[in-house]
Amino acid sequence: MSVLSSFPIAEHWKPADHAVIQLYSFPTPNGVKASIALEELGLPYEAHLVNIMSNDQKTPAFLSLNPNGKIPALIDPDGPAGLPIGIFESGAILLYLAEKTGRLMPSDPVGRLECIQWLFFQMAGVGPMFGQYGHFYKFVADKVTDPYPTERYQNETKRLLAVLNGRLEGREWMMGDLYTVADIATFPWVRTVRDFYEAGEVVGLESFKNVTAWLERCLERPSSVKGMAIPPRPKPS
Repeated sequence: MSVLSSFPIAEHWKPADHAVIQLYSFPTPNGVKASIALEELGLPYEAHLVNIMSNDQKTPAFLSLNPNGKIPALIDPDGPAGLPIGIFESGAILLYLAEKTGRLMPSDPVGRLECIQWLFFQMAGVGPMFGQYGHFYKFVADKVTDPYPTERYQNETKRLLAVLNGRLEGREWMMGDLYTVADIATFPWVRTVRDFYEAGEVVGLESFKNVTAWLERCLERPSSVKGMAIPPRPKPS
C-alpha cells in the first residue's frame, strides 16, 4: 500500500511517483515559494496544478489537506521518523524544508531565530499588505470610489519596502552572505508589486536601491527562474 493512500488529495491529483514530495500549488507569490525552495534544495518532487481560477482549492480533495483552502500545500512521504506528513501555509512549508535539509537557514540558534523573524515579517506584513494593495490598486480600482483603502495599503507597502531596504543595507541577502527562506518568501511579493500589479513607479520602488538590487539577484538564481513557472499556469481556453 502506498504511503500516500491515507491522503484523499492523492486520489484527485494522482502522483506518478509515490516516493517523492507532492506539491499542490499555483504560480502566485505564495505558491512559488515552495517550488523555488524545492528547486534550490534539489529535492525530488511532483508539482500538481491547483487551479485557483477554477476554485480547485475549495474542493473537498484539497480541503482534506488544507482546510483553509489556500495554496500551496504539500505531502512529504518521507517526513519525520520516516512517516508521511502533510503541510500547508507557505511559511510553514519553507521552515519544514529548511529543517529537513539543514539548508536555507543559519545553523546557529541566534541566526536561526533572526531568519525566522524575517520570514514572519513577510508572512505577517509583506504578503498581506502587498496583496491588499494589489487588490485595491489593480483589481477593483473601477469599483471603489473611496481612495482611503488604496492609499492606506500603498503607504503600508512603502513603509515595508523601507524596512526591507534598511535590512539589506550592506547585505547581499536578508541574512547577509547566506541565501535563506527569508529571501525566498519575500522577493516574489516585491516582484509582484513591480511586474504584476505594475505599481513599482507608484510606490517609488526604484528609490529603494538595496531592494531593487537584491530583487535582481534573487531573480537571477536558476532555482528562481525555474520555480516561478512551477506548476505552469493553465493555458487559456
